[in-house]
Amino acid sequence: MDADVLTVENVSAGYGDKPVLHGVAMAAARGEFVGLIGPNGSGKTTLLRVMSGVLRPSDGTVRLKGADLRGIRWRALARTMACLSQEIALDLPFAVREVVLMGRSPHLSQLGGETREDLEVAERCMALADVSQIADRPITEISGGERQRAFIAMCLAQEPEILVLDEPTSHLDIGHQLSVLNLVRKLNRDGGVTVIAVFHDLNLAAEYCDRVLLLNGGRVEAWGAPADVITAAMIGKVYGAKVLTEPNPVSGRPHVVLFARAGRERPE
Repeated sequence: MDADVLTVENVSAGYGDKPVLHGVAMAAARGEFVGLIGPNGSGKTTLLRVMSGVLRPSDGTVRLKGADLRGIRWRALARTMACLSQEIALDLPFAVREVVLMGRSPHLSQLGGETREDLEVAERCMALADVSQIADRPITEISGGERQRAFIAMCLAQEPEILVLDEPTSHLDIGHQLSVLNLVRKLNRDGGVTVIAVFHDLNLAAEYCDRVLLLNGGRVEAWGAPADVITAAMIGKVYGAKVLTEPNPVSGRPHVVLFARAGRERPE
């Protein structure tokens, strides 16, 4: 991995008079896959909003390739960073191809529509996200997994260096979860795209991320390799849950084992 491409320097942020983040610091290197984890309300989505320029911090600075994010114009930012939030909603029956072409917006001339190059980029991104076969179907009539891959293709059409994802596997079954995350990891490994993603599932975060940031009450509780952060002691402290962590027999990454039966300290 190369030098840091996105840096968060002692950022505090919130909404009105409600503070959420307190002195958060982290950095993502070029080509790194970073996971944000933590309990509900710990500030994960707020941190993504600050990173993407949607929310201005009350203190601290976010730097994109060394430049203060506040000084970067929207079109330039959108050519570097693509964001997929939980809140994206398209209830109109746009064809998947049309949705993907929306990702070309920061590249379009103000005097005209899509060019041949834009159409070729959209086709290439649909192929990468495995949605070419449904390119002409309405976005409102496809499955949740297909819809998520279509939105990722839209983000890829921006040709970003950084991909920011807020719970990319939310509401997906296990098959679709793995399909989406394998696609994201392929873009990360083969295309050098830096990925920053929020995870609720600690096992998925452990398997896919190079480093993870654990937030607790809007503050950084731990930051480092999954094996150093996703531990039984740390999960007990932050989540209040009694678990075991052991190496995944296939990958060697930490795997969280739940105690599903009350009153048992360890499985027999």
